[in-house]
Amino acid sequence: MTTAQDERTDEELKRLAEQAGRDLEDAPALEILQWAVDTFGRQFCVTSSMEDAVVAHLASRVLKGVDVVFLDTGYHFPETIGTRDAVEAVMDVNVITLTPRQSVAEQDAEYGPKLHDRDPDLCCALRKVRPLEEGLKGYRAWATGLRRDESPTRANTPVVGWDEKRRKVKISPIARWTQDDVDAYVTEHGVLTNPLLTDGYASVGCAPCTRRVLEGEDARAGRWAGRAKTECGLHG
Repeated sequence: MTTAQDERTDEELKRLAEQAGRDLEDAPALEILQWAVDTFGRQFCVTSSMEDAVVAHLASRVLKGVDVVFLDTGYHFPETIGTRDAVEAVMDVNVITLTPRQSVAEQDAEYGPKLHDRDPDLCCALRKVRPLEEGLKGYRAWATGLRRDESPTRANTPVVGWDEKRRKVKISPIARWTQDDVDAYVTEHGVLTNPLLTDGYASVGCAPCTRRVLEGEDARAGRWAGRAKTECGLHG
């Protein structure tokens, strides 16, 4: 595994990411992840919301003990925490749990209770965006489970791109997958999934801001329902 990435400038990494995005557009997910590991070694990690462990499982096939970063916002469903614990117990990965600087009680004391209802963007910034920025400082590249079919806002997700905000290479190895592809992989490999996915939830986030989806809705419709908000800020 190369360590030359330590000497690359942000501009060089950006060009590398954009070229890889073009070269690997039609590549299988494992090939994309192999490129990431070959290029960045242990300075590559996977992030997971513990909706499922598909990308973590894929990455573990390429890099045993790969770091899997999980954001514990303090507002997760018990099923999500249980999925994280199960992934840590049975998969060949190194789960790293990030937490916000303030507990929920401390945040309530400073900003008032239920900030997620009054200013969900600020709540996400405090409990997701800032902790992730801190947690990713030791990495040059990170992988996500973003898919183009999840919502219109994700339709142009590159398989490899440049995260301008964090100045890192961002890899979305299953960007071209459909839900059927995910389901098939889960079945073939016995991959752990969040139990809420079989209870009407198509996308699992923080409990106060997530509901079951209705028939015909896209997978992200249950997140911040009734609001213009569609993303937490981690992905733009």
